[in-house]
Amino acid sequence: MNALDKYRELYRKDPEYTSFCPYRISPLGAHIDHQNGIINGLAIDKGISICYSEKRNGIVELTSLNFEKRAQFHVESVPEIKEGDWADHLRGATIQLGRRNKLHAGMSAIIEGSLPIGGLSSSAAVIIVFLTALAKVNGIHLGQWELIEMAKAAENEYVGVNCGKLDQSCEVLCRKDHLLYLDCLDDSYELIAKNEAMPEFKIAVFFSGLERSLSNSKYNLRQDECKAAAYSLLAYAGDDYGKFNETRLRDVDEKIYEAYKERLPQNFRKRADHYYSEIARARKGAEYWRNGQLKEYGQLVFESGLSSIRNYECGCPELIRLYEIMTKSEGIYGGRFSGAGFKGCCMALVDPYYLEEIEATVTQEYLKSFPELEGKYSFHVCESADGVKL
Repeated sequence: MNALDKYRELYRKDPEYTSFCPYRISPLGAHIDHQNGIINGLAIDKGISICYSEKRNGIVELTSLNFEKRAQFHVESVPEIKEGDWADHLRGATIQLGRRNKLHAGMSAIIEGSLPIGGLSSSAAVIIVFLTALAKVNGIHLGQWELIEMAKAAENEYVGVNCGKLDQSCEVLCRKDHLLYLDCLDDSYELIAKNEAMPEFKIAVFFSGLERSLSNSKYNLRQDECKAAAYSLLAYAGDDYGKFNETRLRDVDEKIYEAYKERLPQNFRKRADHYYSEIARARKGAEYWRNGQLKEYGQLVFESGLSSIRNYECGCPELIRLYEIMTKSEGIYGGRFSGAGFKGCCMALVDPYYLEEIEATVTQEYLKSFPELEGKYSFHVCESADGVKL
């Protein structure tokens, strides 16, 4: 049953509005947005849909087709402490919108994700699609960056995930057949059109069969290790440094890193290795994309995945195995973990001619290694897409 059917079943009428927010992939720029790095991103044609109608009493009543517990709260009295369920994303979003605007209306709504959870920024998509709906029923008009910043703040301040702005930016700014090239230091960005000389490609998504919670993973720890590396390098160089939480590797010139990296603890050095090599890949990748060099672009994506395993140390055994299989599969230009990499999925840019062969090979080899995940592992084919419509 989809969201529209469920809405009609529960409320015996059609919803007043519908909205959709795409998921995203980030082929290059992994794990460096929170260090004010540079990213490459694409929105995809799968995501979060919401069907909803205004409730004038201010109550938000929202049912998810992916989770059992229904969310219910008043827009003017959101619990200050998170409750530890999926609806924390909605509560955090309501608080952010309410800080900037007077909220009076709630909604009755059904929300649905079109792919399994994990690795495609489903949490950001839930927040964004909910914010667009809550703004609509309250007569609020949101700008792109206003929406991005509110969605990010909801995850940072309420849910407790110290994410950067990669997910939200891709899901709002992206356009079909364009690569988002975003500098997270100053929010400058370019949408680079697909070159006419570029070979045709599809976006393949391989779900490991595992779900993950970033707030309980090493996601936040890795960020602290990056900050610690930056803080230490500035100290070794005798440069000015401020508060630890405000320090980022983007603050440290690569020449300083090269001069003092051997003095860093191994973990800090490896995180910095990933940052400096990844920002170089993101820059080079944008030029390859601009020139239509998909094969070369894909090779950078494979290199990014390897650095995530060796330097950022974020891969679980299942995702590492998927990555290894992808590197040996004909027809895959490039692929890596999608998202934080502690569970979830892998993405790949693939030659459409080899789709059936890729699905069969990857599925067979993966389930040979993890037979207990049969029925949970899944393969999906996607296209690039526009970001959320405001």
